[in-house]
Amino acid sequence: MVPLWWYIALAVVLFGIGAAGVLLRRNILVVLMSLELLLNSVNINFIAFGHYYGDFRGQIFAIFVIAITAAEVAIALGILVALVRNKATLKVDDVTILKG
Repeated sequence: MVPLWWYIALAVVLFGIGAAGVLLRRNILVVLMSLELLLNSVNINFIAFGHYYGDFRGQIFAIFVIAITAAEVAIALGILVALVRNKATLKVDDVTILKG
């Protein structure tokens, strides 16, 4: 049986990689993938703690997070396609269309 702290360590590493990717933010695709890593690290914690305590609420909450993430990715990719058509760039710093 794998101890709980291994799951926590894996989630911390994934969260760190995702946070670094969001903070470096050179490319919109890198930011989206980093956000996915952040959310997946949280899901690992939900599932690991849910299994450790014998409660299914962690798994259920992780399923809701995955569903919301899928909707977020669909919207973000739609915005990304519109930005590439208008600006022809994927760099975050070059995109100023959405400033109001």
